[in-house]
Amino acid sequence: MNINTRGFFLGLIFLLPAIFAVAQTPSLRPDPPKNWHTLDLKTDGYFGVSLNDAYQFLKGKKSKTVLVSIIDSGVDTLQQDLQGVLWVNPNEKPGNNKDDDHNGYVDDKHGWNFLGGKNGRADIDETSEETRSFYKLQGKYANVKAPINGDDKEYVYWLKVKVMHDSTVARSTSDLQYLRPELSALMISNGFIKKALNLPPGGSFSMSDLEKLQSKNDTIIDSKMVWTQVFQQEGTSSTNVAVIKDVSDYIKKLNNDLNPDLKARGEIVGDDPDVNDGKPYGNNILKYSDADHGTGVAGLIGAKRDNGYGIDGIADNVNIMVIKALDNGDEYDKDVANAIRYAVNNGAKIINMSFGKKLSPHKDWVDAAFKYAASKDVLLVIACGNDNLNNDSVTEYPNTTFLDGTLHDENVIEVGASAPWADTTLATGFSNYGKNTVDVFAPGEKVTSINSGAEFNTADGTSFSAPIVSGIAALILEYYPKLSAAQLKQAIMQSATPLTGFMVNKPGTHQKVDFSTLCKSGGIVNAYKALEVASKMKGER
Repeated sequence: MNINTRGFFLGLIFLLPAIFAVAQTPSLRPDPPKNWHTLDLKTDGYFGVSLNDAYQFLKGKKSKTVLVSIIDSGVDTLQQDLQGVLWVNPNEKPGNNKDDDHNGYVDDKHGWNFLGGKNGRADIDETSEETRSFYKLQGKYANVKAPINGDDKEYVYWLKVKVMHDSTVARSTSDLQYLRPELSALMISNGFIKKALNLPPGGSFSMSDLEKLQSKNDTIIDSKMVWTQVFQQEGTSSTNVAVIKDVSDYIKKLNNDLNPDLKARGEIVGDDPDVNDGKPYGNNILKYSDADHGTGVAGLIGAKRDNGYGIDGIADNVNIMVIKALDNGDEYDKDVANAIRYAVNNGAKIINMSFGKKLSPHKDWVDAAFKYAASKDVLLVIACGNDNLNNDSVTEYPNTTFLDGTLHDENVIEVGASAPWADTTLATGFSNYGKNTVDVFAPGEKVTSINSGAEFNTADGTSFSAPIVSGIAALILEYYPKLSAAQLKQAIMQSATPLTGFMVNKPGTHQKVDFSTLCKSGGIVNAYKALEVASKMKGER
């Protein structure tokens, strides 16, 4: 799952050397405005997408509603900022337990959950793809050193799986060794802070609360310093509750790699993820405990604008179709392929895919779904990954190089993450990149969106860069509805702010590189310029 978590948690490992033995708080620049990703560099000083200029350009023009699908972790369908934005299946009568539109999915009002099962359950706590593949193949290959029955392809895949699995186990073991005591440190210091602030057991605090806390007690002083450093890294709008939940969930994910429940999928969903026979599976429940990620993605694309609440989405006239196919581990190829087909068959014109993994045992299924989307003129927007790796040399799935060696990228945009400031940090330290594979960069550091409940969250990740691009694509299509998926991509790529000669830190290093070497377009998306380009195009749709 393509969420930038490990970087933050490893930061905690080195940030909290002991429960109360804390170094002096580092001097960090203030957080950017919560809406920085919409701002303009020249006008506002932050490298956003010039959204205000875009809406000035569109003033007086009429729009048509665009249907955008997000394949993600689910969504809080009751979130105030999404009311009136979520897609409502026009041919389904929700709640009657019937498949009124005969699409194979019962009561799919706002979308579908491919991880759902009976009695409202969902297969949320999954493991990595390399772990699943390792246990599937180890009985056959663990004690052999050559292909069996001439099956070279499977044996080569096994060798790759074993190397990746061993690396995952080693990394997870190492991370857990540090993170368990760090979580304990956070829990203990969290208790002291809440007591000092007279908060109830479940109470939350943020950086602003810490700044008001004055004490001469050494324990309180040390606890305050711990949480000050955490918030400076995680974002000053974060809370103790959110941080502890994130760390706890990540520890759970690491445990899933070491002690996987390989029966959960069959027991909960009831299907075989290695058999794609076209039979319906899943349920229509879209909100579970892991819905925060998908809710944030949906908000960035199309949260209700100018309603005096939450955030303003990029696009002002969209419906969002929710498809849950992501868990706390790696997504299944079967679910991704079927999710794309569901979205296309139900009218989506843009599909946001903020996820990724290192192995794809049924890539042919996903390839076929990509081709199907292309045949129906649907744009796919993909997050490129958060491991500061070069996607030109390290394969990230899904991708546009198919198993037969052909390239199908006319209707696909792959997105990297940029930062708020026009300096050497402009390419975020976590983002993947690739001159031949990543198309464009978009804001992805300290991006604020809505969360489950009445909450808001500031986070990092290409997971949030992708929906900003999806939102821009939707905005273009609203006002220029005859443009094809390929033309939407062309407008976005052609209008990206060029950064040739602008030197930045290569993601994950302090090595200086020309920003233009990090992606095909050589720049960062700009909504205003994209609309200018689109307005001069003759539609092909």
